[in-house]
Amino acid sequence: MSDSLAQPVTAFQAQRVLATGPLLEVALAVKRATEGGERQPLLVFDDASGRVVDLDLRGTPDEVRQRLAATPPPGPGRYRQRQPDAAPVEAEDRTPRGRGRPKLGVVAREVTLLPRQWDWLAEQPGGASAVLRRLVDDARRNGTDAQRQRAAQEAAYQFMLAMGGDLPGYEEATRALFAADLARLQQCIQDWPGDIRDYALRLAGAL
Repeated sequence: MSDSLAQPVTAFQAQRVLATGPLLEVALAVKRATEGGERQPLLVFDDASGRVVDLDLRGTPDEVRQRLAATPPPGPGRYRQRQPDAAPVEAEDRTPRGRGRPKLGVVAREVTLLPRQWDWLAEQPGGASAVLRRLVDDARRNGTDAQRQRAAQEAAYQFMLAMGGDLPGYEEATRALFAADLARLQQCIQDWPGDIRDYALRLAGAL
């Protein structure tokens, strides 16, 4: 199964979960429900981002599968186009390595910095490339938890906005969400319909 077809999603029929699982399975469940005369609103949410997934369910199940397979799954954006005035990180990244020096898979790219930032890099041991690699590695190690929390908050917010905007305690719940007060968030949405409440808490990382 392709990455697109395996994308985890959850479908809501009004305020109840209709199906949850890989995109293809959920899409076909939604198709069956709509063809069966279901009149209640049906929304499908991406489990990673909390955003609504637009589905084209026309045609046969195989046609639906082919369309879904041709749609790339959500993911990080591509590299931005290189800036024409960008300065090279360091010439050593683009020159052949000396004999015996291991190939580290270094990719030469260009970055744009202010003069004072280049001056600071020039004063650091190891050169600009070594410093930038250390900074990136440190940011990846130290920023993982914070990034994961921000992603969970954004996903929960997107879902709550779509499904809970008119429910009691919504505004207080969003404040608790972005304050990372999950206990307060649970209190604020305790009286929401069970499936909506549980999915919001799941996206927020509280379940």
